[in-house]
Amino acid sequence: MTQDPARRIAMLESMMLIRAYEEALAARATPTSPGTCTAVGQEAAAVGVVHALDARDRILTNHRSAGHLLARGADPGRLMAEVMGRATGYCKGKSGTLHISVAELGVVLTSTIVGGELSLAPGVALAQTLGAEGTTPGGITVVFFGDGAACEGIFHEAVNLAVTWKLPILFVCENNQWQAYVPRAQAMAVPHVADWVVGHGLATRIVDGNDVDAVHAAAKAMVDAICADGRPRLLELDTYRLRGHFEPDDQAYVPADERESALTRDPLPRQTQRLLDERVIATGELAALRDRVAATVQAALAFAEASPWPDPAERSTDVYA
Repeated sequence: MTQDPARRIAMLESMMLIRAYEEALAARATPTSPGTCTAVGQEAAAVGVVHALDARDRILTNHRSAGHLLARGADPGRLMAEVMGRATGYCKGKSGTLHISVAELGVVLTSTIVGGELSLAPGVALAQTLGAEGTTPGGITVVFFGDGAACEGIFHEAVNLAVTWKLPILFVCENNQWQAYVPRAQAMAVPHVADWVVGHGLATRIVDGNDVDAVHAAAKAMVDAICADGRPRLLELDTYRLRGHFEPDDQAYVPADERESALTRDPLPRQTQRLLDERVIATGELAALRDRVAATVQAALAFAEASPWPDPAERSTDVYA
């Protein structure tokens, strides 16, 4: 377990910020919103892993990237502005919610193509081992993907290359039990993605992805091991997506008893109560955290909504072919 009280409080605040940010986006989504995909319910997975990294490391992620970006320290206002297509966003409003990259935070890209981030992870890790421009010696590559992406051929190609070339990659599978509208059991013959990579010789670990302390401890151990021997590993996090595949998807296809069970494992109230019970945080401090998070999200919304639209004259800048 992660015993440092300050770290645990910081992780709780990060989870709270991610939840509040994504719920604010979901509340503003309409049937014509451009691809608002949230990861409500998966905050512990994002926070536990990202808080185990340092500035040398590079991140590649998918269309549910807000948690990874905010946990990494992204400015909520600039992130919100990007989602709203404003010029003050991280990519000048050109990426929306599905293609954000933040070079200064080591976030190489987010990919709306299922498994797209997996295709680039070996190249980023190879660049790190070669000391290429823009990389820092000793850093590793962390690639986030879901159980749906693990069903793509590129997953096995990336794992095979990483193992064969001994690339410093931490593969993080956020197994949220649903592949768009298809339950995992209808798309996978095994219960865990980790079961698939035994033949590749990849070291794996499966952790409760809704327990941020357990995620952080497992991620830190794997990051340290990769830094020590340069070999890849896979961390599978059992979690659950509490909102639809996109907004506004009402999840009518999810069995009621399954959703009720998932709500009992919601990582945010679970960790909040744990820290209260263990006297890591007091009720007054918790209230202050909630107020600070609420103010941060409101300020982010105000900043984004007041930001200008991109200049049409720049439609071809920053575009490469």
